[in-house]
Amino acid sequence: MPSNRALTLVFPAFGAALIAVLSQITIPIGTVPFTLQTLAVGLVASTFRFRDASLSILVYWLLGAIGLPVFAGGAGGISAFVTPTAGFLWGFIAYACVTSYLCQRHSSLAGIFISNLLGDALVFVCGVIGLHFLADMTWKAAWLTGVLPFLLPELGKIVVISLISQTLRRSLQHLPYFQAIEKG
Repeated sequence: MPSNRALTLVFPAFGAALIAVLSQITIPIGTVPFTLQTLAVGLVASTFRFRDASLSILVYWLLGAIGLPVFAGGAGGISAFVTPTAGFLWGFIAYACVTSYLCQRHSSLAGIFISNLLGDALVFVCGVIGLHFLADMTWKAAWLTGVLPFLLPELGKIVVISLISQTLRRSLQHLPYFQAIEKG
């Protein structure tokens, strides 16, 4: 069925585009800016199946690596993967994979919340590791810079993701692509 084949390309592209757009909403508050990237990653991971969620991140990375200004604040280029905040970028794949794997079609609100909490925590682990090694920060400084200021905003994003992802997923279930997946 041609429409199903086309949708296998559309969902990762749409996911990458959503992440790229929300990455541009940035509030510089120090070494690590506040962005809506994790909101986008969480929505993609909670709504799309594992393959599409992980491919969304890979397409997003590819777009940035070839120089398109899709990363936070309009950054792009391969060098973005070795900047002090690169660990956060690397953590997006862990977030997408873990959360999309744990979020099933009939996940409860609590299940979606916990899946996103785990995925987002992995972003912060990778971010702190990146800050420690790439910005030559102590572990404590990396934690204070890259995690502490973002705890409450990230919890708020996860609540938003949890509240709207079930509706998004239900809406997508009516597409022939998702119906074909359900049948086998």
